[in-house]
Amino acid sequence: MLWSGWGDPAKARELPEEIRVLLHDLLGVRAPQAPAAALESVRVPPVALSGAHLDALGRAVGPEHVLTSHEARVRHTRGKSTPDLLRMRAGDGSDAPDAVVLPGSHDEVAELLRLCSAERVAVVPFGGGTSVVGGLAASREGFAGVVALDLSRLDRLLAVDEESMLATFEPGVRAPEAERLLAARGLTLGHFPQSFEYASLGGFAAARSSGQASAGYGRFDDMVMGLTVATPAGTLDLGRAPRSAAGPDLRQLVLGSEGAFGVITALRLRVRRAPAERVYEGWRFASFAEGTAAVRALAQEGPLPTVLRLSDETETMIGLARPDAIGQGGSGCLVISGYEGDAVAERRAAASAVLRRAGGEPLGTGPGQAWEHGRFSAPYLRDSLLAAGATVETLETAGFWSNLPRLYDAVRLALLGALGSPLVMCHVSHVYETGASLYFTVVTPQEGDPVEQWERAKRQVSAAVVEAGGTVSHHHGVGRDHREAYAREIGPAGVAVLRAVKAGLDPAGVLNPGVLIP
Repeated sequence: MLWSGWGDPAKARELPEEIRVLLHDLLGVRAPQAPAAALESVRVPPVALSGAHLDALGRAVGPEHVLTSHEARVRHTRGKSTPDLLRMRAGDGSDAPDAVVLPGSHDEVAELLRLCSAERVAVVPFGGGTSVVGGLAASREGFAGVVALDLSRLDRLLAVDEESMLATFEPGVRAPEAERLLAARGLTLGHFPQSFEYASLGGFAAARSSGQASAGYGRFDDMVMGLTVATPAGTLDLGRAPRSAAGPDLRQLVLGSEGAFGVITALRLRVRRAPAERVYEGWRFASFAEGTAAVRALAQEGPLPTVLRLSDETETMIGLARPDAIGQGGSGCLVISGYEGDAVAERRAAASAVLRRAGGEPLGTGPGQAWEHGRFSAPYLRDSLLAAGATVETLETAGFWSNLPRLYDAVRLALLGALGSPLVMCHVSHVYETGASLYFTVVTPQEGDPVEQWERAKRQVSAAVVEAGGTVSHHHGVGRDHREAYAREIGPAGVAVLRAVKAGLDPAGVLNPGVLIP
């Protein structure tokens, strides 16, 4: 993973000159005055942990698995939000951990948590490092130091139960490797978020991830049947049956907890048979309202495609559904529908009839194939835009169908009010019988302090989302960025519940301090 951007550095590319000119003419984007910092020039604070602390960590996991090199610390600094990347490109590594620790078992994780609790060392669980909500920048105040608990050594497929259609993984398994291991048995998770190429299974659970094929396979939290979690207070073994009436489902405390309550060390996941066939296609609707009505009909009446997303007029015009061909969009609003598994032809025909009745114009498989080809490319485009002098970021929310137009307008107006005349694009990324998510992409010229520029806009948008009755996050999580708005969303009683759970499982407060808990 590129330390100051996204993904494979070999895939990074500059924007074509015509796109640079267009950005300048339409938005006033100008090239940054200074080049991005080199890795060796990133400024990190001195290691705060004492030699005794580092020796104790080494005894827990082996000294070769405790890293304090400049590069290791830089590569475990923050996540991949635009503010994270802007700070790294400016050479600001002030949130770097003092050490990177790589445990190799549940017992080693438990011992590290015991040690760090006793010595007041903050612990940041680190999977793929793909957080986009400030979920990997711990507060240092009151702690002897900060360690990044890198789970990449916990990378095994532990068991497969094909009778129950379950697979048990360690948390550090990356999504592509999980699919490779399952494919050998003719199975799949079917979880393909935009972070798929680099994110870990433990990270999916900790952030309540939702993949691009969630209409067919469900969200990641739908897939989690069981969890093993190391906490400073002891081990949680959760999930004895598909469903239970034995009190509240404690798995739900861990799902979405972002490492603030414990460290996931094993996951029992529902799997499916690998699809025999995949077909993706495009449809055009005259307006976002018409397209929304069409995808709502499929969500409520069926048949529901495996993949279903709707771009608004601006996103369709720009062509963001095809990041490798920006500027080659069209008019109206683009729907991408995809079908995987068995009886694809029958399901496709039935869904197509619904879309046609709703006013959709079929565009064939070309747009669907283009989307499939570029489905993981958008973060690379963001890096190119940042290098050209544009601030580009995403944000997402969700609401009930009846409230979706209000929510859509509220976010757009907040962005326009905060940023002047940005380019604002949106798509419906996930649908349910009762509502849907809205995923926004924003492009604006970088100001003198682009981090403060975006954080100001994000505060205004978060307030607008809460006021408009939406949730502050559908699948990115809370982290630090959404923490205050999240407190307003759940209210004082909800905050009290979270703090009580935190006190019970992590009494010293060492797990990801400053993240999630208001």
